[in-house]
Amino acid sequence: MKKAIVIGGTGMVGIELIKQLIQNPDFSEIISFVRRPSGIVHPKLNEYQIDFDLPEKWEKLVVGDVLFSTLGTTLAKAKSKDAQFKVDFEYQYKVAEIASKNGVSNYVLVSSAGANASSGVFYSSIKGKLEDAVKSLPFEVISILRPGQLAGNRNENRVGERMGLSVMYFLNKIGLFRRYKPIQASQVAQAMIHAANKTISSTYILGELFRLAE
Repeated sequence: MKKAIVIGGTGMVGIELIKQLIQNPDFSEIISFVRRPSGIVHPKLNEYQIDFDLPEKWEKLVVGDVLFSTLGTTLAKAKSKDAQFKVDFEYQYKVAEIASKNGVSNYVLVSSAGANASSGVFYSSIKGKLEDAVKSLPFEVISILRPGQLAGNRNENRVGERMGLSVMYFLNKIGLFRRYKPIQASQVAQAMIHAANKTISSTYILGELFRLAE
């Protein structure tokens, strides 16, 4: 039986991940660190509403077998590049660093298609920098998932995102932007759980990610 640690448990992938971990008999306990309540209640779930800027108040709780990182935001929601960088890089790296120091052996990160530290696209650059940074941490196994555009049910209404999904589905049909092929949040969550059973570090892209979710 494993103990899971989750950050980002109120996002689209995070909520799916929490639900699937609750139903998964391989996991006996789930520790979830959130900035706002998820609304999910279950005996297996211990949810802590924290301030990520104050690690001294919660770092001792980051103990378990696997850290699942689904935390993230958008530039529109963060309001500035500095604020987005803090959430998408600084918070995630800090939790990963603490987890590795506390003896967590397995790390599963949701990154993004196109992640590249040298990218001229700000979002892709953040994701690439985070990937590079966490690879230096002493986890036994690091699994990085690079999904394309995410599909599924969100708590907030994103009209632009729905339109973008429609466009991406069309472009995929005519053979364009295949690496950004939309994937359901539930599939990404399932792939994360399967990745937690791997014994070799790997980065999963395109068809590899869909196969991992099966």
